[in-house]
Amino acid sequence: MQTEYFEQIESNVRTYSRSFPTLFTKARGAELETSDGKRYIDFLAGAGTLNYGHNHPVLKEALIRYLSEDNIVHALDMWTEAKFDYYKAVEEKLLKPRGLDYKIQLPGPTGTNAVEAAIRLARKIKGRHNIVAFTNGFHGVTLGALATTGNAKFRDNAGVPLVGGTFMPYDGYLGEGIDTLDYLEKVLGDSSSGLDHPAAAIVEVVQGEGGTNVASAPWLRRLAEICQANDMLLIIDDIQAGCGRTGKFFSFEHAGIKPDIVTNSKSLSGYGLPFAQVLMRRELDQWGPGQYNGTFRGHSPAMITGAKALEHFWSDDSFELEVQRKGELVKQGFQELAARLRDKGIDARERGLGLMRGVDVGSGELADKITGAAFEKGLVIETSGHAGQVVKCLCPLVIEDQQIARALDILKDSVDQVVR
Repeated sequence: MQTEYFEQIESNVRTYSRSFPTLFTKARGAELETSDGKRYIDFLAGAGTLNYGHNHPVLKEALIRYLSEDNIVHALDMWTEAKFDYYKAVEEKLLKPRGLDYKIQLPGPTGTNAVEAAIRLARKIKGRHNIVAFTNGFHGVTLGALATTGNAKFRDNAGVPLVGGTFMPYDGYLGEGIDTLDYLEKVLGDSSSGLDHPAAAIVEVVQGEGGTNVASAPWLRRLAEICQANDMLLIIDDIQAGCGRTGKFFSFEHAGIKPDIVTNSKSLSGYGLPFAQVLMRRELDQWGPGQYNGTFRGHSPAMITGAKALEHFWSDDSFELEVQRKGELVKQGFQELAARLRDKGIDARERGLGLMRGVDVGSGELADKITGAAFEKGLVIETSGHAGQVVKCLCPLVIEDQQIARALDILKDSVDQVVR
């Protein structure tokens, strides 16, 4: 009856409740529980928002204590103790250990806010409008970010022309053995190519919504060199691939590059609270007061849990090493899953980085059948890719080994059920 009520009153725009049509009531770690007591392993984790799991006790305690003492919850962009503690944690746990000298902008609570701020700042600095984006990229659905998002499902519903973005082929888009940056470099160097000289390039190291596509370290390093040689800023969208998801806090660490601008959101608060930031090289902070505005620039409770997450998980390298180890478990399981599908005549491939992994099964219809069967068996897992053809793992980074093993068993059983 409760699900019927939701269907009657909630807009048709809803998505996840269509794939998981039940009433969730409680959650802890890497598990969800429904009103009828059924428990699910969570391989979705708020689309990458719950890297530290549901209701982590250390973060929950810090949040409850902060709220119980009548501390500041909302302060526009005024200075608070919560903001001081968060900035210090970012500086001491993230920036200094990685040799990064960034200033911090809190643009609003969502990833698309961060992307909007980043591309507007790039345009302001360079005095040029064009932003290079990449095929299958996803950067948000507000108009500026949407102009750099590839998927027609989102672009077609904008209602107005989308301007300001030019798409180039992502790493691997043209097949193995082809360096797609040859094309970018060629058109940048040709005054008759028709490419308006860009202010910046924006790219995901791992394309989450786009199908768990991974840019190689050499490709990323060459992109950084091309941007520098052509007076362009490099923006890394680390909204879903960041906060430890790939086995490093920042996904670009794997390539050894230092982007001009970085966007973070998703798991930045550590607790599922809305929170986003833009990191920029110090000399790029050319904003005038209030030139990028918003009522929710800095949510104090999110700063509290965000700072505590950095202190608890990122004071040394033990957590990232655990993520890398667990990522290998999922990688091996997904490779076996892909081989199982190939044995059944389906050309399936595993790909990903860290605990951001996927199996491309070639068909959105088949992927939906597999994830639907998995849900019936106690696993919440979504699909991604241009046709929804990738079965995608975004489990909490704190997931236990036995939960990974159980989830992989469910997926194997689901494949056997739907592919005969």
